[in-house]
Amino acid sequence: MLFDNHGRQLNYLRLAVTDRCNLRCFYCMPEEGLNFSKKSQILSYEEMERLIRILAKLGISKVRITGGEPFVRKDLVPFMKTVSGIEGIDRLSITTNGTGPLSQIDELKAMGIHAVNLSLDCLDRERFHKITRRDEFDQVMTYYRTLLDAGINTKINAVVMQEHNLDDILSMCALTIEDNVSVRFIEEMPFNGGSKGYTPIEWNHNRILEHIQSTYPGLIKIEDEKSSTSYNYKLPQAKGSIGIIPAYTRTICGSCDRIRLTPKGELKTCLYQNGGFSFRDFMRDGATDQEIETQFKNLFSQRAKDGFEAEKQKPSNSSSFESMATIGG
Repeated sequence: MLFDNHGRQLNYLRLAVTDRCNLRCFYCMPEEGLNFSKKSQILSYEEMERLIRILAKLGISKVRITGGEPFVRKDLVPFMKTVSGIEGIDRLSITTNGTGPLSQIDELKAMGIHAVNLSLDCLDRERFHKITRRDEFDQVMTYYRTLLDAGINTKINAVVMQEHNLDDILSMCALTIEDNVSVRFIEEMPFNGGSKGYTPIEWNHNRILEHIQSTYPGLIKIEDEKSSTSYNYKLPQAKGSIGIIPAYTRTICGSCDRIRLTPKGELKTCLYQNGGFSFRDFMRDGATDQEIETQFKNLFSQRAKDGFEAEKQKPSNSSSFESMATIGG
């Protein structure tokens, strides 16, 4: 088992395979996009596989593939099949925006995918277009329905944004009545790549909960899984569940079990960490597996206590935050 310097067990890797995305969600990046990485700058699949095998030996058992949009990278499914077969990896999941080919869903089911997290911030076509700057609403909803029909464990990730999608909170809760889906509302974070300013949010997890309870007073608190990122609830007789993720207020840091590898191979032991050690460069400079393992352990022993401590460690002249696409959503 693997522990950090605060006694928290680490067993979950969020691996970003690309910083590219075919949507332009305003809370993630500017309309013109980002200064996307060149192919030579990001980890190859072989390099990613090497790091996962080393981490699996250390105690990492869960892997989530993220981006950007993971499926914009070629040959992702064969890579995922390889990862699913690595000894010690018990759960493989993916986060996607649902714009990929529907044929991928059968392949995900065949490899035994644990869960698919679908990024979907609203249930209205016009609001979807305004938020994402793309006309892909029908495709995403078809993708969602196909996931459910395939019997795949499906979660919806919705970022709550004042003046943009508050009208969708209750309608998304209603989805859980007939659909066996987990709808998770996420506090808006500052990782927007400079597309907007960094201001305190008004719609934190408490306000989101109060808003839901105003219409659904019978909302039931259910048990949160160990190291859960969300506070979880259920409507009476509902097939699905509702979660609220305090990503901005960071009240869940005390049980955080996850680490992140960016597309460029930088290790982030906290989402709010500035920069990160480059395992890409370390490997390409000839590091052995033992040296890589030792370096992982060294970095895990210097992990920030929470997101606030990690944020304070940012350089004093740094006022902007990266895009979630460059970190890994």
